[in-house]
Amino acid sequence: MPTDNLAEQSASKYPNTILSVAIPSPLRRQFDYLPVNATEPYALLPGMRLAVSFGGQKSLVGVLISVEERISAHKLKTINYRLDKETPALTEEILQLCQWCANYYHYPLGEVCHLALPTLMRKTKPLPERAQAFVWQLTMQGQQGNESDFGRAKKQLAAWHTLKQAGQLHSEALKIKNITRATLQTLADKGIAEKSIAINTTQALIKSQPTEHALALNAEQDTALDAIVFDKFTCYLLDGITGSGKTEIYLQAIQQVLDKGRQALVLVPEIGLTPQTLARFKQRFNVPIATLHSGISDKQRLFTWQDAKAGRSPIIIGTRSSIFTPLPNIGLIIVDEEHDLSYKQQDGVRYSARDTAIVRAQQNNIPIILGSATPSLETLHNATIGRFVHLHLTLRATASKLPDIQCIPSSDDTLSPTIIAAIQRTLDKQQQVLVFINRRGFAPTLLCQDCHWISECPQCDSRMTLHKLSPSHSNRSTSVLHCHHCDNKNAVPQRCPKCHSGRLQALGQGTQRSEEELIKHFPCTPTLRIDRDSMSRKGELNAALAIINSEQPCILVGTQMLAKGHHFANVSLAVILGIDSGFFSSDFRGSERMGQLLTQVSGRAGRESHEGKVLLQTEFGDHPLLRQLIDHGYPALSHQLLRERRLCDTPPYSYLAFIRCHAHQASIAVQFLLQTKQHCESIYAASPSIQYLGPLPCNIEKRNNRYYYYLQIKTTQRKALHSLLYKLCVMLERERIPKGLHWLVDVDPQET
Repeated sequence: MPTDNLAEQSASKYPNTILSVAIPSPLRRQFDYLPVNATEPYALLPGMRLAVSFGGQKSLVGVLISVEERISAHKLKTINYRLDKETPALTEEILQLCQWCANYYHYPLGEVCHLALPTLMRKTKPLPERAQAFVWQLTMQGQQGNESDFGRAKKQLAAWHTLKQAGQLHSEALKIKNITRATLQTLADKGIAEKSIAINTTQALIKSQPTEHALALNAEQDTALDAIVFDKFTCYLLDGITGSGKTEIYLQAIQQVLDKGRQALVLVPEIGLTPQTLARFKQRFNVPIATLHSGISDKQRLFTWQDAKAGRSPIIIGTRSSIFTPLPNIGLIIVDEEHDLSYKQQDGVRYSARDTAIVRAQQNNIPIILGSATPSLETLHNATIGRFVHLHLTLRATASKLPDIQCIPSSDDTLSPTIIAAIQRTLDKQQQVLVFINRRGFAPTLLCQDCHWISECPQCDSRMTLHKLSPSHSNRSTSVLHCHHCDNKNAVPQRCPKCHSGRLQALGQGTQRSEEELIKHFPCTPTLRIDRDSMSRKGELNAALAIINSEQPCILVGTQMLAKGHHFANVSLAVILGIDSGFFSSDFRGSERMGQLLTQVSGRAGRESHEGKVLLQTEFGDHPLLRQLIDHGYPALSHQLLRERRLCDTPPYSYLAFIRCHAHQASIAVQFLLQTKQHCESIYAASPSIQYLGPLPCNIEKRNNRYYYYLQIKTTQRKALHSLLYKLCVMLERERIPKGLHWLVDVDPQET
């Protein structure tokens, strides 16, 4: 039957029943539909996915927000059909969180709801089915058996002991215990064990005993753990120096949550931290531990999400978007490395997972722990004024000292002799070395020595980075020019495109060049490069971490993937290259991030029994901020930077939002923002309490042949900022936007 006829019939039978649906569109409102039949409204619940037609699209996924009894002044379409037959995909709690996120960050609710769903649930296609879940348990014969029944079959004996102690175990829990399917089948053949369909094993899984005893806490750790109250909302800042044992506090706090039959959500900033965190948690807990990040397949992510929603995953470890995972028994949220920029999404819905996590904890009346050795200034400010509880860890858990930092003058594009000698001494002691440089590729610039031509991206306002290709690469060329902003790749010219000179020189240092130089100096020592290029294939990062954790002498070269959260017991020397640009950043957060990065990298050295040392190759060894950091540590630097922020009236002492836009012509973007500024001034005139700055070009003005600009809005009151943004979005949506121009709101921006 044609859709129009359905709509007419629906309208005549029950004209007052309206479905309010959130659609993933740029419009900041919900859309009204009619149910298919008269009984359907009673089966529809908020959070359910509906297949609807919208605009020119015949079928896309919308999320039901409410079923209302009212009369519509418009002719409405019916929904196509329900995608969720019984229970809503988005629980009431997650729908409430999405609503907050849409209001605070000023994005359409439909886009936020889509963000909260796994990729496969954003499509109208049927969801893939998974294999039936099973549990293993001892038979009556197995329960009456004894150790002598197994003779020399040690694996069977271990499996028997495990099943006898636990009573019933899910297949995931058996994997944690390293009990293989073959061993279980042998026990089944002997009539000792049996497999049955899992009905509801949630509570048994959550209350399983730990596989490893908790470590003894020092006085500071014990005080911090005792301060955490688990039956109400409180935000705790766990401010501990690198190696102070923050993870052990996480583990013991989670155990208390599991003992109550509840779930814990742990956020980490990078995929690179997930394998190590997962391994540490599996050693401690005898329960299924789920991981959610972009490195897993869509199908695997869906199944993990479904397990979490059903309560079958007591512990969930994930990156940014995991904050929207439905958890029926959530009892604790942990945000590790809370200062990390990765928690702020830089495309799509520009939300902060850290701040959204705090709101979720408050909505559920549960504690949240923000952990970091270098807390963000906003978080420190909240702790200082008493909004957060500040827990301090000033001593390393292993009783080792923080490493000394020594400044070494720069030596062009090569490692200085002092650094080479220090690396050799470290390797001679059978210890490991970490070399940090936050630049991928071989060299950031290719220069003509005659006419000074520079390899610039034709699509961006940036230089193209020189990358050397691996020998297995199918291209005959041994290197390529790569733009890290638009992903444009060009062959390296044999001669200068401008003057045809053959004197082309690679300038600057990248991870590939550092790796090549280190291999040249230390040919008999394994050199492991860990960056986005070298660790792109599945399993490569785990393989590299296995070599590092074996504690054999080696050299690690890498970017920020190595800088945070990792515990490398045998690394005693850290070498830091290429951070000088942080001293002169145009971003007011540049000094803060420089201090965080230097502190985090330094903290990788000397975490166990070896004395740590840090060599910083820099041209600005006497810079006052650097001296403050080296001589007095990050706490002193952060308090100085907070004083400067107060004087300059920048966050956390004011509130920021950017209206960002991009277009094919810079003049179109500038004109749009000038009109936007006029709209702002018509809502609230500029004053000392509300200021407008711009239009301004972004740090990279031109990217992928589009020009990026922003208008800065700064207020002294958060309420005034959101009132302005709400009214402004309404005005902009009514306006005729130039073709090809895209605009968005960025609340609490972290980058320009």
